[in-house]
Amino acid sequence: MSETAQVQPDPRRWKALGFIAIAQLMVVLDATIVNIALPSAQLDLHISDANRQWVITAYALAFGGLLLFGGRIADLWGRKRAFIAGLIGFALASAIGGAAGNEAMLLGARALQGAFGALLAPAALSLLAVMFTEAHERAKAFGIYGAIAGGGSAVGLILGGFLTEYLDWRWTFYVNIPFAVLAVVGAFLVIREPAGTHNGRGLDVPGVVLATLGLVSLVYGFTRAESDGWTANVTIGLFVAAVVLLVAFVLVESKVKAPLLPLRVVMDRNRGGVYLSLGLAIIAMFGLFLFLTYYLQAVKGYSPVRTGFAFLPMVAGMVTGSTQIGARLMTRVPPRLLMVPGFLVAAVGMLILTQMKVDSSYAGLVLPAEVLLGLGMGTAFMPAMSLATFGVQPRDAGVASAMVNTSQQVGGAIGTALLNTIAASAVTGWVTSHAAQARTLGKAAFANEAAVHGYATAIWWAVGILVLAAAIVLTLVDSGHQGRRPAASTGEDGHEDAPAVPVLAH
Repeated sequence: MSETAQVQPDPRRWKALGFIAIAQLMVVLDATIVNIALPSAQLDLHISDANRQWVITAYALAFGGLLLFGGRIADLWGRKRAFIAGLIGFALASAIGGAAGNEAMLLGARALQGAFGALLAPAALSLLAVMFTEAHERAKAFGIYGAIAGGGSAVGLILGGFLTEYLDWRWTFYVNIPFAVLAVVGAFLVIREPAGTHNGRGLDVPGVVLATLGLVSLVYGFTRAESDGWTANVTIGLFVAAVVLLVAFVLVESKVKAPLLPLRVVMDRNRGGVYLSLGLAIIAMFGLFLFLTYYLQAVKGYSPVRTGFAFLPMVAGMVTGSTQIGARLMTRVPPRLLMVPGFLVAAVGMLILTQMKVDSSYAGLVLPAEVLLGLGMGTAFMPAMSLATFGVQPRDAGVASAMVNTSQQVGGAIGTALLNTIAASAVTGWVTSHAAQARTLGKAAFANEAAVHGYATAIWWAVGILVLAAAIVLTLVDSGHQGRRPAASTGEDGHEDAPAVPVLAH
């Protein structure tokens, strides 16, 4: 086949991007939209305080534990099939969740959402990786995707607030169905996956079992650390099990002929640096969402809807950083020159929030911090997501994409548990050392002062985590700019593989 035929772009790729973006928005929204509805759902279904965390945890465990498996299924079946199957399954799980009549039905629906999300998310990202191979188009496509991935969580807070306050908590589930239907119809009509990009070498069953159990143990370990403490026997046991299982997984992957996660994907210093730095950045970011939501609602007295709108400047910053800074510069400058400043600008935004007080004004403190956070994260995320799949062979695109989502999902679980624990310890210490002020301030004011001290302390840690993410990028990521065709890489058989420029299927 001629060279021209090899690089011929799909004329419908931009329409396809629109439907992929809708699916990604649905998955990202679901990470936060249910949080605001949780108190109402708990009351309606008589869920105990001890069990309410499982509404969040069931989703996180299934999603985080099955992501590598989902990425491998996408490589094996084809991304379009996996994408459509993930959408249909996610919609059905959402319908079950919305119709839940008891706690068990709701928790089961959340686990199903996580499982189908683990199939859908890597399929969506890997479709972009194999459909957009020209540098400038890739930059634009990943800019849009990065803006949605970064800003969708905040949009979820707004939508969740509206649906819970004006309709019913069940609509935070039902709202996924029209998103999914639209994306499925669009996928059938316009998505045309490039041919020759499947990896049909069979399924690594031992790898699937070890990776799934290892990731579930890791995510659940951080969840239990938050509720039971870091030194609890169950917490320690889960972390030990996670280490043993994941080490065994690496050993198995180095031996089998058709690994679930080819080690060449993560041993590349640039991709490894991206996965690690993204995971750290998400730790900081998820903790911030949690504390800022509590601060605005519990301390400042904002309604759910007003809280959602208060996050809009961050969303605007992320969109601007992704599409106007990251996308425009990633074909001209090396990724580290966007990621390092991006993480450091976001760290400055976090630094501003460490100065929060009970009576701090939104315009004077929260607003400038959100703008800097959004700009920084948007600028850093966009080239990071592109670099994570840049130059990877099409047969590995699904699992490389799954690693991006895995680093984010595990980072989110760690961030929520770690920073929440730090905040709780800081509150306990402050209450002990300021006990004399309890009568002077009054019970409510004293509690608010203690809570804000805890938030500020945890956010200081988030600043350090973002600086560490920047340092990792500076140390590991040495790739040139992405305004060139991905270079050929060496295959498992020792021969040079063709560059990742696919042939279009008709």
